[in-house]
Amino acid sequence: MFQGCDASVLLDSTPGNPAEKENIANNPSLRGFEVIDEAKAELEAQCPQTVSCADIIAFAARDSAYKVGDINYKVPSGRRNGWVSHEDEPTQNLPPPFFDAKQLEENFARKGFSLDEMVTLFGAHSIGVSHCSSFSKYLYTFNATHPQDPSMDPKFARDLKAKCPPQLSSGNGGDPTVPLDVLTPNKLDNKYYKDLMNHHGLLTSDQTLLSSPATVGIVRYHARNDAA
Repeated sequence: MFQGCDASVLLDSTPGNPAEKENIANNPSLRGFEVIDEAKAELEAQCPQTVSCADIIAFAARDSAYKVGDINYKVPSGRRNGWVSHEDEPTQNLPPPFFDAKQLEENFARKGFSLDEMVTLFGAHSIGVSHCSSFSKYLYTFNATHPQDPSMDPKFARDLKAKCPPQLSSGNGGDPTVPLDVLTPNKLDNKYYKDLMNHHGLLTSDQTLLSSPATVGIVRYHARNDAA
């Protein structure tokens, strides 16, 4: 049953059926598939047909959180692999980077998450990068009155424009990446929330957490309390 890595996000496309990997939310952002494949090969050698790739992904997330943030939590095992993968599933389930707080709340509520859990999960943006194309509207074509989002710190916006010129941000000639957390991009901590307090949120879906009355208190709490 578990011979190959068949968790749905790991499946490759087949003729006539593009897989989740090809969705714009995942390609080219989602990387590291070979790490999961290598872990699966090691486990199969030691313990054949026992550990699913879905579990390996969950364990990798746990171990990564400990390595980059000294955050440790228990992960139950027993997940089943997915055997079907469709390109449009991420679009149907994952919130895009331009969602506002109300849209985010509705999206996460459909998966059973509370507002507090949602804002806490957004803290994963304390590490990793985003392609310029994911937030270029924020910088150049926000609306008819303001080409640039007026809620963004002007100096931060200038720095982003230097890294993401218009021709690159539109996908022409490349699509550079920028850290989601400018303070400590390689450490999982609460600096992401401090970025938001300084109006340094990279994505609309990040900065909206500070502007919404429903979530601003949770952002402030996490910004004050690293241990939380």
